[in-house]
Amino acid sequence: MRLRTVLATVTAGLAAATCLTVGPAAAVTRQDHACSPSVSLDRFSDALDKTTYRGSYVGNFSALAADRHGDLAALSDRSSLFTLDRRTLRPTGVVQLADENGAALDSEALVVDRDGTRLVTSETEPSVRRYSRTGRILDRLPVPSSLLVAPAGRATANQTFEGLTLLPDGRTLLASMEYALAGDTAGIVRFQTWQRTGDGRFRLGAQYAYRADDGLGVPEVQATPDGRLLVLERGFTSGVGNTVRLYLADPRQATDTTKVDHLTGQSGVRLIKKTPLADIAACPSLGATAKQPQPNPLLDNIEGMTITGRDTRGDLRVLLVSDDNENPAQTTRFYYLRVRTGS
Repeated sequence: MRLRTVLATVTAGLAAATCLTVGPAAAVTRQDHACSPSVSLDRFSDALDKTTYRGSYVGNFSALAADRHGDLAALSDRSSLFTLDRRTLRPTGVVQLADENGAALDSEALVVDRDGTRLVTSETEPSVRRYSRTGRILDRLPVPSSLLVAPAGRATANQTFEGLTLLPDGRTLLASMEYALAGDTAGIVRFQTWQRTGDGRFRLGAQYAYRADDGLGVPEVQATPDGRLLVLERGFTSGVGNTVRLYLADPRQATDTTKVDHLTGQSGVRLIKKTPLADIAACPSLGATAKQPQPNPLLDNIEGMTITGRDTRGDLRVLLVSDDNENPAQTTRFYYLRVRTGS
């Protein structure tokens, strides 16, 4: 989603977040990198900020995914899909995506499927399409009418499919809406699933409800190896900066809300259970600088997230990226986290 002034509630704790000034090359212990008891920040990289590759602007990143070759796929919301070297972040390829009429997408979320095809959301309609590695459209998934942008449905433009992930079974695809539908209580967003059929296509599956913090939306979601979800929540307040929080969510006991027309907190609807992992404003800044006011100079407009593996302790290696919107006051920044999920 392109930067908008989303009036988020910035808590006193966030405003008072510790901003350490340890240099990136300094020798620091794991404890010094702690954002919370569950999350630590190894390092960050601004290496790609305001760069180009083969005539394409390297930025506007809204999603990340690891491919089977060990490289990273990085999706721009301006329809560019980059391949990045995982170790150096150096671009090694770029493909331009388009819809069936050749028009650019407002591309927001990405999954690299096991066969190498790319599943990409656009928040314009919204839609989910399957693309070949070369950017050819292979298929388009069905979307419930209620999730379409008004007047066709009840969604608000630019507030639709921001997150996409494939669950560990390889058969269940899940997309997260960014904000609530008209008629649903503010903050309650819908997560839509699809099930893979025998011919490899996807049919509509169950739908769940997740409550975001006041004033925040959901820009990304990623499945953990045990079937739970890492959920990013994000907001922006002009003159204050970004709020970015990471949660662990479990949809396995949540109610299927497919037939619930309006989510208003009614009894009998079990929301996805979530557990806080970290407020990114509480991470050490590690010498990062910000080009506009931020509660922590490390922060920017974080939109993309992928799990790249585990470390020797079993913690998840998680990579985040910010969307700079080609704005001189913002930065394309990668964040290397270690996340302990208790499993």
